[in-house]
Amino acid sequence: MMDFLHNYTFIYYIFIIAVSLLITSFAIPSILHVARFRHLYDDLGHFRKEHDHGIPRLGGVAIFVGFTITSLLFCMTDKSLPINYLLTACIILFAMGIKDDLSGVNSNTKFVIQFVVCAILVILGDIRLTGMYGVFGIYEMPYVVSAGLSILIILLVVNAFNLIDGIDGLAATTGITANGAFAILFIYIKQYELAAVSFAMAGSILGFLRFNITPAKIFMGDTGSLLIGLISAVMALKFIQVNMLTPNKLPGIYEAPALAVAILIGPIFDTIRVFVVRIANGGSPFVADRNHIHHRMLKLGFSHLQTTLILTAANILTIFMVLLLKEYGNTVLIILIVLMSMAFNWLITFFLRSKERESLALRNLFV
Repeated sequence: MMDFLHNYTFIYYIFIIAVSLLITSFAIPSILHVARFRHLYDDLGHFRKEHDHGIPRLGGVAIFVGFTITSLLFCMTDKSLPINYLLTACIILFAMGIKDDLSGVNSNTKFVIQFVVCAILVILGDIRLTGMYGVFGIYEMPYVVSAGLSILIILLVVNAFNLIDGIDGLAATTGITANGAFAILFIYIKQYELAAVSFAMAGSILGFLRFNITPAKIFMGDTGSLLIGLISAVMALKFIQVNMLTPNKLPGIYEAPALAVAILIGPIFDTIRVFVVRIANGGSPFVADRNHIHHRMLKLGFSHLQTTLILTAANILTIFMVLLLKEYGNTVLIILIVLMSMAFNWLITFFLRSKERESLALRNLFV
């Protein structure tokens, strides 16, 4: 059976997506039943919540089950990815996530566990960047720099996905877009097993999304967002790294670093932006607020679904922009991606201030 699937890769990938999707889809109704029976609902009292009724936040359990089972069944182990270390990291992060979703986890404990997970992947699994394609003049990196940078990247992406999980469908759609894009790129460079892992994650999220799209019946919680961030980060590192390991030592895709940035720019840019704003205002970067891009778009009057679709469309357009302008090189493309993100954020700020001025003018008119 497996030989047949590997000989017909299109059927193989469709099978992976279908199985992971079905497992997640069948698991969620049971999770909803248990959550309602045990009254395991989201914290409605929190100021960042957008819903006025209790919704279970254990959807990440279904995503984890769908991804793990599908990976064990269909994603064959080879030298391109140490699946044992990857699944070990996923299980540790899953355990912490579900504890956080049910009763909370101290922020220091979260950081320590996340760091341990990153160390397992980078040091034991050797999932790391060894070079930067000449981006900003950087080519090969010493092991310590390589390992440190790779750990920071995984930490950033994991927490970035956790932070964008603030409205219905956004983190799930971003996860599908990221892992779907990486899967297609892996197929292009003939890294079929890495593509299988990406498709397993995309299929699992897709099975969850039908329950999370507005009006949401369930949230993914930290269990889901941390897991999606972890796999997305690993796929980004592997995509950049395997391109440098072709037989002639030339990159299979020269614009790999820029493509990885374009694929993950949504959560990464939003996280860095809110951290900078919080620090600039004299506060802690880790204190939650309602200043994320999706929150600001809701203030403009967009619905959850509209906000999700606009941000996803912007993400996809950025990826295509890199593919169309690949001859300009990684450094120029990464700068362009950042500038586009800043321009998009400035546009939101402009419309928010215009709306505030209009509201103020109307209030003064009736005073």
